[in-house]
Amino acid sequence: MKKLKVAVIGCGGIANQKHFPSLRSQSDRCEMIAFCDIIEERAKKAAEEFGTADAKVYTDYKEMLKDKEIDVVHVCTPNVAHCPVTVAAFEAGKHVLCEKPMAATTEDAQKMMDAWKKSGKKFTIGYQNRFRKDTQMLHKACAAGDLGEIYFAKAHAIRRRAVPTWGVFPDKSKQGGGPLIDIGTHALDITLWMMDNYDVESVTGTVFEKLGHLKAATEGNMFGAWDPEKFEVEDSAFGYIKMKNGAVIFLESAWAINLRENREASTTLCGTKAGAEIIGGMSQDGDYQLIFNKTSHGQLTEESLSPGGTIAFFSGSSDKEEEIECAQWLDAIINDGEPLVKPEQAFMVTKILDNIYRSAAEGHEIKF
Repeated sequence: MKKLKVAVIGCGGIANQKHFPSLRSQSDRCEMIAFCDIIEERAKKAAEEFGTADAKVYTDYKEMLKDKEIDVVHVCTPNVAHCPVTVAAFEAGKHVLCEKPMAATTEDAQKMMDAWKKSGKKFTIGYQNRFRKDTQMLHKACAAGDLGEIYFAKAHAIRRRAVPTWGVFPDKSKQGGGPLIDIGTHALDITLWMMDNYDVESVTGTVFEKLGHLKAATEGNMFGAWDPEKFEVEDSAFGYIKMKNGAVIFLESAWAINLRENREASTTLCGTKAGAEIIGGMSQDGDYQLIFNKTSHGQLTEESLSPGGTIAFFSGSSDKEEEIECAQWLDAIINDGEPLVKPEQAFMVTKILDNIYRSAAEGHEIKF
């Protein structure tokens, strides 16, 4: 089998922590032949560590995309650059995996969707949390109707004190926002996927800038003190999402807030037959617990996923969600299948987040 030729644009934190190791874990079906970053040294280092012997290094992604040998592009840039890079990659005839969120604005996300549809290529967004054991099992239960009609949900993305102090996270001009667009996007993606409901009626949002500019609030931050003078985004944001069928979702997100419990990339679902919740986040060292609450023989009961459970979605692979994501993505290209994260679904996540920010700024409900 001919190996897919992969290029990575943006060789910073997410590329080194997730994409490079995941692509290397799939060395039987792909190889990294090109690396691009505005800081040339970062691209050179990545090429030496992860690339083929003749891997090329670029500082201009447009020049890189002229290489007809490249089959697949992974976009790992700051959020506001997702749109121009992805559009250019589709116009160059490449398959694209773009990191989450799809874009910083609905307008940019629509441009990406239009370019994808014209290209005839594969497209997905990096929501690797869908590939965890707990989310896979919960999705199967929801699809089977075990919870009945899901009419209320919470999407959790709460960190008591875990403001990222590296890269461009606090820079609104490059990221488009703070915790809502950074980690709220994962929680919302999981929740919508479980409900299989993307038909939104309206959103209402509230954004707070209470702790980000306070020097005292930086004490106890997991990643060390941040610079309040350079903190340009919200420290917490909340959204109320109403679906056309009457169901509602409450989205909570924060990098810093005075709550005891951390819950990240988690969801709570309430259905007519049963409820379920995923508990986990920063304080749980990445471990997540799935609990179903229901009634049995006249009693209220709780059931949880055994630690010995396995992922049935993609058998015979790693148990690391980012490697499973990568394997499923490459298989979709090779076998002309569909990636698990569909562009239409990721588009709606971006549209909701964008309109939560808009609602907060304008002070009213936004109708879709």
